[in-house]
Amino acid sequence: MLADTIVKRWHDHIPLDRMEDVYARDGLELARSTICGWHGALAELVKPLVAAMRADAFEQPYLCVDVTGVLVQQKERCRTGHFWVTVAPARHVLFEYTREHSNDAVDDVLVGYKGFLVADAHVVYDHLYATGDVVEVNCWAHVRRYFFKALTSDPARAKAALTLIGALFRIERTIADAPRKKKEKIREKRSRHIVDAFTTGPAACALTSRTGTSAGATAGNVKRNVVVSPGVLDTVIRPPCAATSSLVM
Repeated sequence: MLADTIVKRWHDHIPLDRMEDVYARDGLELARSTICGWHGALAELVKPLVAAMRADAFEQPYLCVDVTGVLVQQKERCRTGHFWVTVAPARHVLFEYTREHSNDAVDDVLVGYKGFLVADAHVVYDHLYATGDVVEVNCWAHVRRYFFKALTSDPARAKAALTLIGALFRIERTIADAPRKKKEKIREKRSRHIVDAFTTGPAACALTSRTGTSAGATAGNVKRNVVVSPGVLDTVIRPPCAATSSLVM
């Protein structure tokens, strides 16, 4: 019964008032306040498991992190909270809620992490990179998006950039399931010259004007054998945030 309520709320994203109606239709009078109490108790129960998942995630070669705003009910009017997802690809997906989208919130979500971090170019992450313990890795998918936007204003350089980025993505698809060491060797052999062409060819002078520092940082990180398109972040963060009423106690 407990598992059923968890799956309905957090996987199927059924709000508690609707869940109450579903159970009542089957002859079970179950108040939403009771379900909330259950889930509060279960949250404490699984804390050691979540802590172990986080510890293992932080030992992986890199992490992906993203955040989106969600409306949170309160008496007068809804306020905006923030729903974070941290992904260790092929191993863990961790969710966390904070009231603010700030440096302090980032520190809470990523406390103790050292390594490569795939994130957007928001300033809340900048302080993490100051010591070198966390290495910034930007996203080729975001870079590509801005060159798509530039197709109307500067088609020649935009097309040149998109062709090179597309070549990188094709290589990544062929090695998606390969071991890490094999990926690094293939990227060194097949991807490095593409990145060099991207940073020195027709698209190079458009990096600052079209895509800002994100493109330059991305290119630099790919030279270090880190090629990442964290579409997985959108995949995992959109469904729960599309049904935010299921998050309300």
